[in-house]
Amino acid sequence: MTADKTRVPNRLVHEKSPYLLQHAYNPVDWYPWSEEAFTKAKEEGKPIFLSIGYSTCHWCHVMERECFEDEEVADLLNRYFVSIKVDREERPDIDSIYMAVCQAMTGHGGWPLTIFMTPDAKPFFAGTYFPKKDRMGLPGLVTLLKRVHALWKDNRDDLTEVTDRIVQALQERPTTTHKADPDALVTKAYENLRMRFDSVYGGFGSAPKFPTPHNLIFLLRYWYVHRDSMALAMVEKTLDAMYRGGIFDHIGFGFSRYSTDSKWLVPHFEKMLYDNALLAIAYLEAYRATRREKYADVARRIFAYVLRDMTSPEGGFYSAEDADSEGEEGKFYLWTPDEVKEVLGEKDGERFARLFDITERGNFEGKSIPNLINIQVSASDREFIERCRKRLFDTREQRPRPFRDDKILTGWNGLMIAALAMGGRILGDIAYTEAAEKACRFILGKMIRPDGRLLAAYRDGSANIPAYADDYAFLIWALLELYETTYKPQYLKKALELNEALLELFWDSQDGGLFLYGSDAEQLIMRPKEVYDGALPSGNSVAALNLLRLSHLSGRSELAEIAQKLFEAFNPEVSLSPHAHTFFLTAWMFYKSRPKEVIIVADGATEEACRMLRIVNSSPDPFVCSILYTSQHRDLTEILPHVGNYRAMDGKPTAYICEDYACQPPITDPDELEKHFPPEVILKHE
Repeated sequence: MTADKTRVPNRLVHEKSPYLLQHAYNPVDWYPWSEEAFTKAKEEGKPIFLSIGYSTCHWCHVMERECFEDEEVADLLNRYFVSIKVDREERPDIDSIYMAVCQAMTGHGGWPLTIFMTPDAKPFFAGTYFPKKDRMGLPGLVTLLKRVHALWKDNRDDLTEVTDRIVQALQERPTTTHKADPDALVTKAYENLRMRFDSVYGGFGSAPKFPTPHNLIFLLRYWYVHRDSMALAMVEKTLDAMYRGGIFDHIGFGFSRYSTDSKWLVPHFEKMLYDNALLAIAYLEAYRATRREKYADVARRIFAYVLRDMTSPEGGFYSAEDADSEGEEGKFYLWTPDEVKEVLGEKDGERFARLFDITERGNFEGKSIPNLINIQVSASDREFIERCRKRLFDTREQRPRPFRDDKILTGWNGLMIAALAMGGRILGDIAYTEAAEKACRFILGKMIRPDGRLLAAYRDGSANIPAYADDYAFLIWALLELYETTYKPQYLKKALELNEALLELFWDSQDGGLFLYGSDAEQLIMRPKEVYDGALPSGNSVAALNLLRLSHLSGRSELAEIAQKLFEAFNPEVSLSPHAHTFFLTAWMFYKSRPKEVIIVADGATEEACRMLRIVNSSPDPFVCSILYTSQHRDLTEILPHVGNYRAMDGKPTAYICEDYACQPPITDPDELEKHFPPEVILKHE
């Protein structure tokens, strides 16, 4: 959005969030979420108009243009309401509560999120996007503001009664005491995904289609445990179809948020850091499972995009890129045949346009989204495509770019650090490991207070919002991946420290599970606990897997016991819809798998020791925890005292394997080690 800076700005001009700053010159008298806003509402006896969105949200921009830039709407809001703007990416705690309200009251949710509530923050009306005027059965915001004002003036007691019932309903958890067998829930989740699988275009269900990478990670675990070829086939079909579709940016790389159609052709063009991190992990895991180079290539292309366009000079990763440029959705990414030929020449341009479905008619509003949905690219095409792609990319770089949200979020950075660390390990590319380490240094250096409290968001040189459970969980995940890539003890030590802080600040000592926000943070009308694995896996799901990995790496059995309490605490909710909790069930599969613990001891980082590590790390077995102990890792004994008892046999690098609480004889021959970690999985249903 281009702000009209001839106006006097509102209070949002003093904020750091790019989303809030986008609204700083609206004629609406916006407040950030603050005590000042609630005090004003109470003193003046006004209801609160709460609007929640994020900087790269297309419909948030539409509602701003139609409503919040409009003087008539602004006059109504300023006269009868106290208006508050919230960036959902900065304050997921606020967003979580009021999104639950919207879903309960309307049956659906999304952004922009529109809430009317009392001065004590209790909601009585919820919705999403509203146009200015009534349209196609949808009430306009002007109509709505007038109705709510009349109700507040004449029926305030009734509204207050409604708010109390809403808050009470939100605080109720599933009442069933039934405990379902988690193994049966894993099977049910798999069967649901199989039933909803689109065998033609991949993915699950119909349009719109979201990548949901943790569903694919779950299926890869299910494939490994049950040797079920269909589970792997669903993953491969989906990964292939997403890459071939327009949801992948074939000119500049990276994935868009989701596809509006079943073919993965027309994306919602915004690019989110977390989607690209989780998709990189899914493609890396598919490569590890199948050794198909095409999946490694897609992961490399995701990383190329992130390291080129989404990385700050200090090493942290930016949040998102907008769908819109020059006021039009997708304009930056679209091509016509003439535009392609102007860059490549007539002959090459015609060939490239034919390969990528760039036609005169177009496939999106008269222009074309490059895609490979109906084309099989031959080996001879690949060099030609890459040569032409670079020239088209250079030309596209001259276009006005979509807005980039340059705030750095701890949780989303954790996911990308985890992905890059895995990339360094699985693909053997030290550049990815170095990028992951640099980002980690940034987070640990800039986003932790002197008292050790992790912070959630950084921009323009400062961070001040206390981090959420998801931030801790995702960063711990990153540290675990960094440890098993570099084997530097400091990463494992920091993971254990942050895990201890996570439990201290967020653990529900009465009912189990992790609250979304900490005991030291602002206390809202309720304190939610999330386990639903939606666009992102939940903090509770990731924490469960982290706890199990930390338990195996550190030998601290009490951490596995806490994971068991997590499984018990959320069993009723997961039982209601197992397919909506696939990462939670992925953690359960790890718990039941009796993971192998491998300790490789060597006098130094010899070629044989490195070969042993490669054998372990390239195995398709996803249930392995590995430790390297050499003369350079002596301080590992500070956190794992027992590791000092292991010795290199006869001066040779030695692998110690423990599985199902039993240790096997030490192995000094890499060929013998490979028998324990075969590079291929034998399937049941070939």
